[in-house]
Amino acid sequence: MKNIIVIGGGAAGFFAALAAKNSHKDAQVLILERSAKLLSKVRISGGGRCNLTHACFDPKELIQNYPRGHKELLGPFHAFQPKDTIEWFSARGVTLKTEKDGRMFPTTDRSETIIDCLLQEAKKLGVEIQTLKKLQSIEKKENGFQLDIGSKDPIFADRLIIATGSNRQGLEFAKALGHTIQPLVPSLFTFNVPEFSLKYLAGVSVEHAQIKVQDSKFVETGALLITHWGFSGPAALKLSAYGARHLAEKNYMVTLLIDWLPKESISQLRGQIEVMRKNHPTKQLGNVRLFSLPKNLLNDLYQRAGLKLESPLNTLSKALVTKLCEIAKRDAFVVSGKTTNKDEFVTCGGVTLSEIQFKTMESKLCENLYFCGEILDIDGVTGGFNFQNAWTTGWIAGRASP
Repeated sequence: MKNIIVIGGGAAGFFAALAAKNSHKDAQVLILERSAKLLSKVRISGGGRCNLTHACFDPKELIQNYPRGHKELLGPFHAFQPKDTIEWFSARGVTLKTEKDGRMFPTTDRSETIIDCLLQEAKKLGVEIQTLKKLQSIEKKENGFQLDIGSKDPIFADRLIIATGSNRQGLEFAKALGHTIQPLVPSLFTFNVPEFSLKYLAGVSVEHAQIKVQDSKFVETGALLITHWGFSGPAALKLSAYGARHLAEKNYMVTLLIDWLPKESISQLRGQIEVMRKNHPTKQLGNVRLFSLPKNLLNDLYQRAGLKLESPLNTLSKALVTKLCEIAKRDAFVVSGKTTNKDEFVTCGGVTLSEIQFKTMESKLCENLYFCGEILDIDGVTGGFNFQNAWTTGWIAGRASP
């Protein structure tokens, strides 16, 4: 009887173990988890609601949400994608709903729904789970792996699946088995701006803004949220993901350039103001919205350009109007530091992707060794994409033939 051991009791590890037992019913499948808690990221995801995937069903479109790993995931997503995730959970009594931004949650809005489903499936299939097992070493043998878990006798695995996420010990085991590790740096974080001049506008969101790291290629467009400490929201989080390594190299000390109105040029903005001046010459500036921005933010831009809210439109000087347009198109903020996005800590880095066979998730360097989930140098933007990577790579690694 074959022994398949999965190291790591998170989303990827669980899905790998379930797929392994479902595909190889005669095999013994064991999950080893070093902590007392299983599926900890599932529990906190989406504010405790579990954003387990995204309603994006075209693999070519889906891979665009992965700053690292997009090329490698194209084949795997043709094998198991969000549609398959939905069907898998639905077949086990869990129905999902799609929110307007494409994120998908269980209809119960409770992460426990997903955790209970995975635990029940493991029990039904006969997957063994051992928690508080601190793996001491892994030794490659001719026909498998010998694992020292601190007990009197080591345990043996014919196949070994490592799904330890960004845990450094897991990466050390991968390195000891011959793999190259890309350095870990944070991804999916918000930007801290010291003495933030807009903090009094915390909670104000602009639906379509552009955010760029000055003197770099990294720029993103989307919803941008003003917070007490700086910038968050989808555009900022996506920028942090794609620029993760660059930002780490800069020690998170960069200048952000905000274009509050990326759909219009400066000349178009000037034209809008001129039309408003002609139509409402005596109206006070504070009583009109020259641009389609939240009123409080717009008033802040007026004042920083040197314009007085009580000034009639026909008294605005061309120089100050030009300054207003320039600030609206190129608002600069000095960043010093980052903040984790809620409780969802995501890293880029991990096992080098060129060393993995993505049809099976098997190591190219070590026979019968497999990897899945965040231990690989793969990370997605916010919205359920990191979990989809876990489900997909776990499913493929588990199903691979012993």
